[in-house]
Amino acid sequence: MLINRRNLVTAIGAGLALGATARLSFAQGSEPIRIGALNPITGTGSPYGTGMQKMILAAAETVNAAGGVLGRQIQVFAEDTQTDPQAAVLAAKKLIEVNRVHAIIGTWSSGVTLAVLPLCREAGIPILHTSGAPALSDLNVTGGLAYRFHTPNGRTGRCYAEMCKKEGFTRVATMAFNNASGLGLTQGFEAAWKEMGHDLVEKVVYEPDRPSYRSELMQVLAAQPDCIVTGSYYADTTIIMREWFQMGQQTRWVIPGHASTPEFIRAVGPQVAEGILTADLVVAKESPAYAPYDEAYQREMGQPGESNVYAAMTWDAVIAIALAIEATGSADMMEVNKNTRTVANAPGTKVFSFAEGKSQLASGPIDYDGASSILDFDESGDITPDYGVYQIENGVLVQKYTLRI
Repeated sequence: MLINRRNLVTAIGAGLALGATARLSFAQGSEPIRIGALNPITGTGSPYGTGMQKMILAAAETVNAAGGVLGRQIQVFAEDTQTDPQAAVLAAKKLIEVNRVHAIIGTWSSGVTLAVLPLCREAGIPILHTSGAPALSDLNVTGGLAYRFHTPNGRTGRCYAEMCKKEGFTRVATMAFNNASGLGLTQGFEAAWKEMGHDLVEKVVYEPDRPSYRSELMQVLAAQPDCIVTGSYYADTTIIMREWFQMGQQTRWVIPGHASTPEFIRAVGPQVAEGILTADLVVAKESPAYAPYDEAYQREMGQPGESNVYAAMTWDAVIAIALAIEATGSADMMEVNKNTRTVANAPGTKVFSFAEGKSQLASGPIDYDGASSILDFDESGDITPDYGVYQIENGVLVQKYTLRI
């Protein structure tokens, strides 16, 4: 069941308690388990946000069809982050204070997650997110209530360094969007590149919402790089690539997976996009968990599930938190937090759906692996998924190989 701003539930109780250690008090019994879907329906993350939201709903339906969590149905309240930290904070406050959700799922950009995380901590509810900023690992240790279904951008940066080494590049420069995500990616790349015995020939940080990046391009191209690695988003990447092509200087590009969408290729044209390299997390197509997710995504979005790895992450997040509540035996989310790793990490019987996990919990521990990845959370709430390395050829992303970092 989807609830939006036009159909608010009445707040229960007095809302948030005062103080840094405030915790929400949840009624037990037959009341639903309330999940906040906080996704980028508009803004930079919009190519992924609708699918993410729909898979939260679809996963909730599979949980409800299996008898619910502790006999209670999941109810989803959806909000749009607008891919903007300020808008996301307002939406999160509404989810926490009015809808009184037990968990928030699906924040996408690092700036958004960094802004929302303190609210979740104050309320004592987990946030299951898809953001990459390394700071989210540093801020979150065991008991920290944040679970990353993506991977830290520093690890993505190391992946890009391995790509550049494999592709034979030696004169590499970086261009980074000035936020936690963009800087985290390029700084992770630079660190790994230096470990391989290389220095950057240039590094440029640029500001968002600019109509042109020609001056930044002139600076980075003056260093004669054979490859430029970007920490960028769709909109700014589109401007940068168009202006670079007009300038006529040959170089190769490595851009983030979230920027190399079909919309990007159409926007710049196949001639401009030809030869661009990218790496992105790949769905776990060989996992038994993938087929039901893929069926749901195709039904709701008319596209294969592998086209939106972030949607697979939100599908897994719903099932993982539902299994953690089931394993705990209550919806006390601070207690549930202790079991979120337990139901996803070894040891335990491998399970690939909520129904299977719920049944197996009656006889022992479980280890849930999802549609997006093997979900083994470390002490910082991070996982280690696989990367697919792609090249744009004739207007289409073609996978070249897989890296595990």
